[in-house]
Amino acid sequence: TQSTWGSWIRFLSPKMFAGGAAHNRNKDFELVSPPNDGVSSINWSPTSNLLCATSWDNTVRIWDVSPGPNIQSMAKAQITHEAPVLCASWKGDGSTVFSAGCDKVVKAWSLASPQPMNIGQHDAPIKCIFWVEQMNCVITGSWDRTLKFWSGTSPAPIATLALPERVYAMDLNYPLLVVATADRNILVYNLSTIQHSQQPFKVIPSPLKNQTRCIAAFPDGTGFALGSIEGRVAVHHIEDRDSAKNFAFKCHRENNEIFAINSINFHPQWGTFATSSSDGSFNFWDKDSKQRLKQFPRCNLPVSAASFNRDGSIFGYAVSYDWSKGHEHYNPQTMKNYILLHPVPESEIKSRAGVKPVGRRR
Repeated sequence: TQSTWGSWIRFLSPKMFAGGAAHNRNKDFELVSPPNDGVSSINWSPTSNLLCATSWDNTVRIWDVSPGPNIQSMAKAQITHEAPVLCASWKGDGSTVFSAGCDKVVKAWSLASPQPMNIGQHDAPIKCIFWVEQMNCVITGSWDRTLKFWSGTSPAPIATLALPERVYAMDLNYPLLVVATADRNILVYNLSTIQHSQQPFKVIPSPLKNQTRCIAAFPDGTGFALGSIEGRVAVHHIEDRDSAKNFAFKCHRENNEIFAINSINFHPQWGTFATSSSDGSFNFWDKDSKQRLKQFPRCNLPVSAASFNRDGSIFGYAVSYDWSKGHEHYNPQTMKNYILLHPVPESEIKSRAGVKPVGRRR
């Protein structure tokens, strides 16, 4: 494992293209020194505009982003795993990044230290990781069909929950934890009572017919949005009394072509959300008014990962091969990887259903 700090710091020059380059049809701001292979996740710090990206090139990288009319940024640091990295999560105070992936190891990387620590391990690749501030621990979901809880002070997990199948997607909005498994079920956990009962509060069969690709908990914790490989999104509530509000819709399709939904991200202020897809585009949606707020042009490669920053003023997204068509369609000479930053004006993302914002932009 290695870390590189000041030696590779570079300043970002916003690359704005008159007609929009093939990978940047929206003429957004582009980060320099992107990963050398597919981008698997993007995560913003909860306390600042540090952006973390994980990649199939075995790296975890961090950039410092300066918002404004012309977004500026510089690459700060990186660490490496022994295999592709699939996920990362920030500690609540923004001091530490937790990462995991195909090497089956959980790492904790304090930004005050150049070297990460190994704090846990699974028996198969780790697909999802989250820091839980209220429990002062890390949760990981793996293809070994377990959830594990880590204190960071011991190599042994605090607790291990056996699952019926592999973890494909997961999201957290304490006390709500939603886990989408390979058997197309959604396991709903109440973390406030997990010490007394390790069984899920509820098991919900996926309302979608095909494989789950991503899941995102509602900001108010009453449900989740689910995306699948079939170009479809389901908006689903946990309590049966709210079942009348459940619906699903098709998206990211063109003629007979159907594309996977790679990421669903809720806006921190308005509760509206973005979908990002293998078709190379992202859209903004309002679940309360059941309408699309804005459709964006398609890039020449999939949007493999995305996330809003802490106040929702910037939408970061990766234009990168997502392996949805297999390794035989991957050409490293022509399929480069990019991370782009889209400034988000209120007119693009504000709810049209009369919903009040849940917070203020700082």
